[in-house]
Amino acid sequence: MPDTTPPAAPGEIAVAVQGVHKQFGELVAVKDLDIDIRAGEFFSMLGPSGSGKTTVLRMIAGFEEPSAGRILLHGADVTRAAPFDREVNTVFQDYALFPHLSIAENVAYGLKVRGVARGARAGLVEEALAQVRLEHVAGRLPSQLSGGQRQRIALARALILRPKVLLLDEPLGALDKQLREEMQVELKQIQREVGITFIFVTHDQEEALTLSDRVAVFNDGRIEQVGSPREVYEFPETEFVARFLGVTNLLPSPLSLRLLGDPQVHSLRPERVRLTDPAAPVEEGAVAIPGTVAETVYAGPHTRYLVDSADGTRFIAERQNAHTPRVGPGIARGDRVSIRFDRGHATPIPGAVPAAAAA
Repeated sequence: MPDTTPPAAPGEIAVAVQGVHKQFGELVAVKDLDIDIRAGEFFSMLGPSGSGKTTVLRMIAGFEEPSAGRILLHGADVTRAAPFDREVNTVFQDYALFPHLSIAENVAYGLKVRGVARGARAGLVEEALAQVRLEHVAGRLPSQLSGGQRQRIALARALILRPKVLLLDEPLGALDKQLREEMQVELKQIQREVGITFIFVTHDQEEALTLSDRVAVFNDGRIEQVGSPREVYEFPETEFVARFLGVTNLLPSPLSLRLLGDPQVHSLRPERVRLTDPAAPVEEGAVAIPGTVAETVYAGPHTRYLVDSADGTRFIAERQNAHTPRVGPGIARGDRVSIRFDRGHATPIPGAVPAAAAA
């Protein structure tokens, strides 16, 4: 499914990456890349290690030069410009706070380097700390703050310089799961309040879906798909996107043809698969396949079931644990069930090659 986000009006492109290629010796890290990132959006670059996403971020920041192509910031060509000549700033995973300076001094450091007078700095520091809701820690040292607080201070230090684009290189990667999820909400709220373009690099699929207005899914130096979180999850354009973004059941061409009458490869998300009594009547528009539960995996809010159909195909189903506590879900390993899903819930993958065509 194509990206259906309304196109930006002329002049609303914050970052344009045009035909960018990056090679390190024999290694090709980025291959003929084109991206338009809109002003004011939260744009995530998602992909596994080595997919090229961090290299693209570093080229936008000016830490690396493209081997070919060009990079525009609000229409200005900055391909060969030094990092300090670009109206961007970067937040890293390791915070990079000065341990001997107070929080206020850390936040003010960039202004001091730029020669902003002490009196003017004080008001700007207070405003920046208010944006990340940490005015009360101005006099403390970094060692006296939690990991989440230090990350927000790093964000305040970047925002105080009023960049047109803020680059974030896996800034939440060092935090534990609960704190990372809390910071995701904080980060999105801050981005909406300041209205600055955020470009966020992550390998965490859930993080990208939670935070982003749009996501670019990277693989092997190229972009596989760009779209809203809903688009890339619900309508993957390649098998890689379907597999990388969460868990899915890939229905190969012969199975799709038999079950759906369509030879295209289809993606069927586990939350759309129902396990019912084999004797229950089949709902209109549904597909029903006999199967046996091979394994159950309890994961707190939901349980995942691995189910083998009669022809040996393994399906994954997920069920929310909405049953009364202390009462089991009623499905156990070895149970015979009917695997069911609505035909419309299996979405074709246009970039996947059907088995007949591949042969």
